[in-house]
Amino acid sequence: MTDNVTPAAAAGASSKEGGHIALMKVLGPVHVWALGVGIVLVGEYMGWNFSVGKGGAFGALIACWVIGLLYTCVAMIDSEVTSTVAAAGGQYTQAKHIMGPLMAFNVGLYLVMAYTMLEAADALVVGDLLVVVAAQFGHMDLDPKPFVVLTIATLALLNYRGVFMTLSINFVLTAAAFAAIVILFFNVSPWNPGEILKHSELLTDLPYGWIGVIASLQFGMWYYLGIEGTCQAAEECRSAGRSIPLGTMTGMITLLIAASLTWFMATGLLPWEYLGQAAVPLYDTARMVGSPTLQVLLFIGTMFAAIASANGCINDASRAWFSMGRDRYMPAWFGAVHPRYKTPFRAIIFLVPIAISFAFTGLLDQVITFSILSGVLGYTFMPINMMKFRKQWPLDSIHRAYIHPFHPLPAIALFILCVAVYFATFLGYGVSLMSILAFYIVASIWFATHRYKFVKRGDQFTMNWPRPVGY
Repeated sequence: MTDNVTPAAAAGASSKEGGHIALMKVLGPVHVWALGVGIVLVGEYMGWNFSVGKGGAFGALIACWVIGLLYTCVAMIDSEVTSTVAAAGGQYTQAKHIMGPLMAFNVGLYLVMAYTMLEAADALVVGDLLVVVAAQFGHMDLDPKPFVVLTIATLALLNYRGVFMTLSINFVLTAAAFAAIVILFFNVSPWNPGEILKHSELLTDLPYGWIGVIASLQFGMWYYLGIEGTCQAAEECRSAGRSIPLGTMTGMITLLIAASLTWFMATGLLPWEYLGQAAVPLYDTARMVGSPTLQVLLFIGTMFAAIASANGCINDASRAWFSMGRDRYMPAWFGAVHPRYKTPFRAIIFLVPIAISFAFTGLLDQVITFSILSGVLGYTFMPINMMKFRKQWPLDSIHRAYIHPFHPLPAIALFILCVAVYFATFLGYGVSLMSILAFYIVASIWFATHRYKFVKRGDQFTMNWPRPVGY
């Protein structure tokens, strides 16, 4: 993986825009929705319920809405900046143009690690679910690892062959998983309280007080973690100015609905003590209804959600890694586009064994925590980035396809909520938090002392903007 090759040589017969290695523009708003919601919806099927164990049912509901506000701020900020900086890499590309090289490197690494860890967790969930099903048919003691490898390898091949097909399939999987939640909702007779749902009997006060509510914020992120991945599709959208805001904001609305329905059904059928440690809470909710058809439907929805999430994660992680290679933040060998499929094929292949390795550890909670904290680190940069973006390029200085309202309130709210999530994570995973911070500090030192000399600063600025105010 030499750094002496030129970007053009690394790309082979890749598509170009003005000499800049570029990906094909084939996506619309529906694909952006499928990417964002597809990554996240698995969090409605599992993971969110650990917030119930920390803060009780009402604590989980507060976490759902508070973290929903956090991600609404993320979606609005991303929609404005990404529809203006329409290039692969998402927040990495934003940081590159606005914040500088060191911040861009860190943000790019946050993205790659967050999505790769989430991909590993999704594949591990798929493997475990298939082992459970096999056990019900008498095939005991199956190893989930072959299913993990098969899942990641198959989805990587799908991503290798083209983004349009990848996200079209993701739309089908995600829509089916969302439909399963809606169908379950109508089968629990929400219009007849007490007939099936037993909120009056199961809901209790906050079992651990407000400190439990704060602790629940960490797992409340599972309702929405990954919606910011829509930014990675910007370069491949036919009209980023339309597709990114529309796909991201409708995706956020979809997730708010799904999160609220999920909490409402699960807390009305399962005791909070059980719900707080359940592995597959929505499937368990369907079991409580007593309908075999609903059980099968929710099992399929769980599988579809996990597969769609892993599929989207491969897409997003590879785009971030490809963008870093294209700009020489990583070896230029990774900044290549397949001559036929127009995908970042080397980045896709390179990240496959990394995801498999983390999945093979079997440490689902640690892998998930790594993904969450990497995501939160990226969110923490966004308020600073947004403030600087508006200051250096005021509204009337460059064209913006979308302008988020109430600036700077969303940026301030996002920063405060990120601090709250750090504190919540420290309460339960303090050692993991310190270890992950140490990892990124060491990576920053490596970039500053070794990698930065390969970066050609003039080549990485692709936006035709005027000089920033005060330059």
